[in-house]
Amino acid sequence: MAIEAVGVPATFDICQAIVAAGGRIANVGVHGKPVELHLEKLWDRNIAITTRLVDTVTTPMLLKVVRSGKLQPGKLVTHRFAMSDIMKAYDTFGNAAKEGALKVVLTNGGPR
Repeated sequence: MAIEAVGVPATFDICQAIVAAGGRIANVGVHGKPVELHLEKLWDRNIAITTRLVDTVTTPMLLKVVRSGKLQPGKLVTHRFAMSDIMKAYDTFGNAAKEGALKVVLTNGGPR
């Protein structure tokens, strides 16, 4: 299983490169630009691609996986901003590719 949750072409490419034969790419990221589907590399691998908006249906399962330690969401955080720097945080996330931003977190205090 490879999960594309960012919505940029580079992460969709990564998912296509790492998904195992017989695997699934779950695309939940909201894309603002076109992406390439590399059928020339995937055609013989029996890959399933699903899309869906993020909703609360899978939240209990997601929380269970986080609690088990199998998923460590903190590793996805690339930038932290104080609430007073919210506009800078939006600019950073809005230019995610240029800024190298994967997940941006706002904190009550300063950046950690």
